[in-house]
Amino acid sequence: MTTQALKQGAARVTRREAMVAAFFALFLGSVLTFGTGLAGASAMHNAAHDWRHSMGFPCH
Repeated sequence: MTTQALKQGAARVTRREAMVAAFFALFLGSVLTFGTGLAGASAMHNAAHDWRHSMGFPCH
């Protein structure tokens, strides 16, 4: 492919769309970081334990 063909087929992302995506990534990262950081150890263990069971992985 030539450079011209790549430029014609490339999707354009507006600055607003990029900012929305960046904000969403920041928000999701903050929720995950603070959610696990402030949760008690037993709450995280129980959530992981329930997830393993729901996915069919043996855990004990």
